[in-house]
Amino acid sequence: MQLNTELYKSILEQAKNNPRLRQAMDLRTTTEDNSQRMLNALIPGTQIPIHRHTTTSETSVILYGSIDEIFYDIDGNELVRYTLHVGDGLQIPVGQFHTIEVKEPSILLEIKDGAYSPAKQEDIIEK
Repeated sequence: MQLNTELYKSILEQAKNNPRLRQAMDLRTTTEDNSQRMLNALIPGTQIPIHRHTTTSETSVILYGSIDEIFYDIDGNELVRYTLHVGDGLQIPVGQFHTIEVKEPSILLEIKDGAYSPAKQEDIIEK
């Protein structure tokens, strides 16, 4: 599979038609692969809760579009905001509360260790 503009536009079209204004595409090639590797198509207005991952860091790279990645302290206070454009990325440390604001239709490559596990209530900050 090629990761290219044609694929990105297709996934973004799916995201536009999704009530959550986002669409994930799993990049794992076997069921034995316990990593998390995905493309996340994001449309401005999508809401990603402030959350953290307690067992893995997260690598995020912008392949298309532009987002702000925002880090928070445990009380929900903004610590730092990174504006990311195509080719930019971040390594988000284990336990770091974060979210994103989507500036324009975007494709984000996300990589985490281990199988997917839904966030627990204590790993989400409600605002």
